[in-house]
Amino acid sequence: MRVITGSARGRRLKELEGMETRPTTDRVKEGLFSALQFDIEGRRVLDLFAGTGQLGIECLSRGAASAVFVERRPDAVQLIRDNLRTTELQDRARVVAGEAMAFLEGREKFDLVFLDPPYQSGLLEQALDRLTRFDILNPHGIIVAEHPADRRLPPLPPPYRLRRTYRYGKIAVSLYRREPDQENEEQRP
Repeated sequence: MRVITGSARGRRLKELEGMETRPTTDRVKEGLFSALQFDIEGRRVLDLFAGTGQLGIECLSRGAASAVFVERRPDAVQLIRDNLRTTELQDRARVVAGEAMAFLEGREKFDLVFLDPPYQSGLLEQALDRLTRFDILNPHGIIVAEHPADRRLPPLPPPYRLRRTYRYGKIAVSLYRREPDQENEEQRP
């Protein structure tokens, strides 16, 4: 598993042993970052259920302003810190050891949120619900949800809307965009 492009291009990232943490495949990661390439630079990123941290690290390598990595497993938290040191991106990163759902209640705002929990856990739908309920995305922000291709994700309430779903064999990635608030957009010069 390597960083695709940017300041840490080609750096090899460590992975955890076993099947509990399932890193995003290279094919999915390449397709995903091709779709997001103009939505990363200067943005605040949240890598929820971070695992190895590879998605947030890829964003930092591509010029994201900052990234927060949330992971509950102590061994994964240490691995994320190691991968950040390897890529020399720790100065714009914060690693949070804790439960993803509790973190969402903190009300920090982000521009790009990655959701890739264990597929059969039901956590993806819970995270989508909390993200929209606590409205932690900035206007024009994007939620990236990885899920099995045969599972359809629920529609989200306004101002969120499904932008597109990409399919990569048995894996799908759905992108939701937070539309701007009408009253705020009308007041812009």
